[in-house]
Amino acid sequence: MRIDLHTHSTASDGTDTPAELVANAAAAGLDVVALTDHDTVGGHQQAIDALPEGLTLVTGAELSCRVDGVGMHLLAYLFDPADDELERARELVRDDRVPRAREMVRKLRALDVPITWEQVARIAGDGSVGRPHVAAALVELGVVPTVSDAFTPDWLGNGGRAYAEKHEFDPFEAVRLVKAAGGVAVFAHPGAAKRGAVVPESTIVALAEAGLDGIEVDHMDHDEPTRARLRGLARELGLLTTGSSDYHGSRKTVELGAYTTDPEIYGEITRRATGAFPVPGAGGAVRR
Repeated sequence: MRIDLHTHSTASDGTDTPAELVANAAAAGLDVVALTDHDTVGGHQQAIDALPEGLTLVTGAELSCRVDGVGMHLLAYLFDPADDELERARELVRDDRVPRAREMVRKLRALDVPITWEQVARIAGDGSVGRPHVAAALVELGVVPTVSDAFTPDWLGNGGRAYAEKHEFDPFEAVRLVKAAGGVAVFAHPGAAKRGAVVPESTIVALAEAGLDGIEVDHMDHDEPTRARLRGLARELGLLTTGSSDYHGSRKTVELGAYTTDPEIYGEITRRATGAFPVPGAGGAVRR
């Protein structure tokens, strides 16, 4: 089985529609794909309706968190999308995305970058606007060569010159909410230092004690020493280890299935989840 547990669609900051995403996942030879748009489940139904036979969809979301001034992302899998408490918390984060993006545009213009809000809004389309859309505008303007190059201290990286804060989850509260909604919580790309500051291992230890299920180890932003260190930490803490592409369509160079999750780990994730179940085959509703 080939299992990719971290992808994005146009419901947030990817370039594939949810329907295109599942079609492309099947074409890439995947058996299982997770749709984990930022702070939203808005793409799930379209993905389910278009799900090709032979591909299984894991519903999820990537939650924006901050602890001790450091940003981090939490992958939430197979939670009940109708859980009121988790939905209200996600809505607070989504509502702050537009003011935050506008503030980043303002800071960039102060740095003599000829970016406009209209440009960013056009790129975002119907998706939940975020930093990748601002980064894509910088690529269009020739300021940086790739979206990844915009996520540095010079530009949009955590604490960078054009960085702007937004309302974000406390990760300990996020873990609590995900678990209460029957989901499974995995810390996304915890060692992605080139994006900016990363949380210390002591925070991962504390999150594990608070119920964190796993950490994403095999990821394009982790070099081999980082992966080895994270794998060792996961063993010590009894955490699951996942691998995934963090696919954003043409917005990033990584391809679907570039990194994958062991089938036994995937099986454990599905065993732990009680809020929803993977959706197989050619469509259907998420069961709870």
